[in-house]
Amino acid sequence: MTQNTVKKTVVVTGASGRTGSRVAQAVRAAGFTVRAASRARGFDWEDPTTWAETLRDADAAYLMYPSDVGSPAAVEGVGALAREAVGLGVRRLVLLSARGETQALPTEEALTSSGADWTVVRAAWFAQNFSEGPLVEELRRGELAFPAGEVAEPFLDVRDIGDVVAVALASGERYVGRTLELTGPRLLSFRDAVAEIAAVTGRELTYVPVPARAYGEALTGFGVPPEEAEFLVEVFEGLLDGRNARLTDGVREVLGRPPRDFTDVVREAAAAGVWKG
Repeated sequence: MTQNTVKKTVVVTGASGRTGSRVAQAVRAAGFTVRAASRARGFDWEDPTTWAETLRDADAAYLMYPSDVGSPAAVEGVGALAREAVGLGVRRLVLLSARGETQALPTEEALTSSGADWTVVRAAWFAQNFSEGPLVEELRRGELAFPAGEVAEPFLDVRDIGDVVAVALASGERYVGRTLELTGPRLLSFRDAVAEIAAVTGRELTYVPVPARAYGEALTGFGVPPEEAEFLVEVFEGLLDGRNARLTDGVREVLGRPPRDFTDVVREAAAAGVWKG
């Protein structure tokens, strides 16, 4: 990049979260200027009057809906924001979606019908869900109860999402109008994943498969609103029925290298003391 080159500005929603932080890092490394979109900076998905100020004069945006991309609120929010972005001249939009989640299809349609130059990134289950998400506390206590049965999943390092988004934005028209399906390099059951964490940390960890309905009841008991718990049950029953037990070449196609392995994430998280009780 020369001194005369103007850095393009990318709005990154969820810039402090699991995917957004990696997207922000990757697009900065690619030479873009990042405009973090958060409530602390005046942006609120639930308040459309805050959107224009964040989007104005930007060149592109990464959209990560904060609850679930398959929720009814996501359909309305993503569609409305995409239309506003296009109206402000921010046509290049990349949406984080969920691989195999049928509930997410209306949200994807809301983006693709907005008039944007869109890319949809359908991601497999994040490897970092074990190290940064809601499963961490259970693992610290030594037992993970989850409604995944023995189904296999190609856990994806969220850093690969960041790298793919950066390349998609930096590649002109190449990935416009494309849906990219990203997975990790191998299939692991949740039992396998917990066993890998146990092996690396030297701790005794147990995986306990539970029915989705029982998991939903437990969520309600922990204070999750019943309608939200019911929605999550429906999502888990779909996502974890084996439909995603296959690999894709999405990461290699975009980045020219294989996806990062689950074990690498586990070793780094263990070295940082993530699962210490």
